[in-house]
Amino acid sequence: MGNIVKRGSKELVADGAKSLEEGPREVIHTRLYEAIMTENCAAIQALLRSHPVNQPLTVLTNSTSCGLLLTQKQKQSIIPLHLAAEHRKAQSLHCLLEHGADPEVRDARGLTTLHLMLLHWPITSTVQTKPGNRIQKLLADIQNNAVTCLRILCEHGAQVNARVNNSHKHSPLHLAIRYGTYPVLSILAQNGAQVNAINESSMTPLHMAADILNKEMMETLIACGANVNYAVPFTGNTALKLAVCAASSKAGRVLAAGLSCIRLLLIHGAQVNVQDHKGQTAIHEACFAGRETVIDLLLEFEANINILTKNGESPIHMYLQRSSNIRDTALLAKLLYRSYPLRLTNNQGILPAGLMLSEFQLLRESLIKLSQKPFSLEDICKRNIRNMYGERYKQHVKRLLPEKIWNSVYGYYDLACLLKKGPP
Repeated sequence: MGNIVKRGSKELVADGAKSLEEGPREVIHTRLYEAIMTENCAAIQALLRSHPVNQPLTVLTNSTSCGLLLTQKQKQSIIPLHLAAEHRKAQSLHCLLEHGADPEVRDARGLTTLHLMLLHWPITSTVQTKPGNRIQKLLADIQNNAVTCLRILCEHGAQVNARVNNSHKHSPLHLAIRYGTYPVLSILAQNGAQVNAINESSMTPLHMAADILNKEMMETLIACGANVNYAVPFTGNTALKLAVCAASSKAGRVLAAGLSCIRLLLIHGAQVNVQDHKGQTAIHEACFAGRETVIDLLLEFEANINILTKNGESPIHMYLQRSSNIRDTALLAKLLYRSYPLRLTNNQGILPAGLMLSEFQLLRESLIKLSQKPFSLEDICKRNIRNMYGERYKQHVKRLLPEKIWNSVYGYYDLACLLKKGPP
């Protein structure tokens, strides 16, 4: 019994000594945390004499459980500079950097101070408010403060091309695109960020911006020197192909999104007929999706409606894969009107899946006959003019040609007339 009491007393003494050792450290950590959050630079400078600037702080913070009004204390370990960056405490950030804080120290997830700042960038409100609105002013102040912090970090040597240590290998520019931090792109580029850097998937920031149809980001990247024709090595996808895919998706159709992004790329030199590793082009993707406005835009910039994939699939073949496309007879007639030679099968002689449905039997038979019918020299010349000048120069051609000839070249027929009479 006595031995047990004696052993317990020793443990209590040891625990007491341990608490005395830990007490001052915990107090310093708490005070430094509070000094950073309140931007008390005098206190930060004084406390750094007792705590190395690049060592983590361990503090108790409040956390709410499962959305309930139940608050509990939770230990958090964080590097002082990371704390200032995450909460956009500009004065504290500057003070820590001036006293030797290393912006390249990484946390347990492999993130630098710059990475963390981008991950915690404030979200801009999309709600329209009156000029001078109090909420609008508050959000603008938060954004401006974040920009100030980013500039401070860059001025103190933050590596603007440092990759995240995870499977994606995103650069800061990739992170900015992924998390929608539009204001940082030009700042990072001005401080040496490589605008054509690739991530683990070999995608550039412009690929990512095009994939989400973010025109503002795309404009900034192009202005900073982004290569609009860089192709992903594994797939051959360009920014244009990704933008067309996104705009042609169900969401793109419903929201009527993406046309301005596609036009932006085309205006800045995107090659409209570049083929991916399967030989597909943007017009193949647009025809498969059947979104007329996207098809028209690509045709305006001289997309080749007769180009074949490596498997011998024409854009009209891709269009006829889907029954919903075939029912749009006006668009089908427009594509047939431009196609020469009319190629319905692929290299294996297989017809499009949609066209093989029983409901399209008569149409299938008519199209097969149309594809086998030889074109006159006049018909070939008309198609060559349409494909050469496209929709973009259509009105220019109208001014050059007599009205009757122009109508003959550019006049559209309905599908029934086209199939009945053959190529116009």
